[in-house]
Amino acid sequence: MKETEQNTGKVKTYTDEMWDSVDVSKPSLTMELGREMWEEPAGKGGGVWPPRKWSELKKLPQDPEKLIWAILSLGSRGGSDGRSISDLDKLDRYEAYWLLGELLKNPVLPQGLRPAAYEALALVPGVKTIPGVKDSAGRTGVGIAHTGREPYEGKYLIFDPASYEFLGFRDERISASGKKKYIQLSHVVDWGIVDRVKQRP
Repeated sequence: MKETEQNTGKVKTYTDEMWDSVDVSKPSLTMELGREMWEEPAGKGGGVWPPRKWSELKKLPQDPEKLIWAILSLGSRGGSDGRSISDLDKLDRYEAYWLLGELLKNPVLPQGLRPAAYEALALVPGVKTIPGVKDSAGRTGVGIAHTGREPYEGKYLIFDPASYEFLGFRDERISASGKKKYIQLSHVVDWGIVDRVKQRP
């Protein structure tokens, strides 16, 4: 992660690392912007998005429109109730974009789910492609943004235009004091499956 302070141009580089419990039965650890954050095991009925259990991922519909309604119904927004995707309100639209984006960041998905998620993303009103963007490693990709999040030109996910692999993202954040603005640009280095937190693949 490269973070640039907008006023001074000062750049800081961080190595973010995440260890996610495969079935949320063990603590998970996120190291982000130099901070460590532990996530306790999920209680009965608890869960995370996207699901980490393979059995739960396989239950997600592979019809793009049904996938949108399924992921929205997992939250507090409810099901379709006969509505079409074009009837989604502003909050629904952004939530669908965000949830599908989080799903597509997952390096391993059941066969057929990734193309369904891409097709679903294309159905969400307000989603826009931004060609020719670069991640923090200099790799050129396609930005996928949502126009309901202003300024959307500076906040997008980056995917490889040929393999559709998730490369990284561009975002902006404001300091806790509200006085500094940072531009964030990331790239994914590696991922793997290990037996315990902080173990390397």
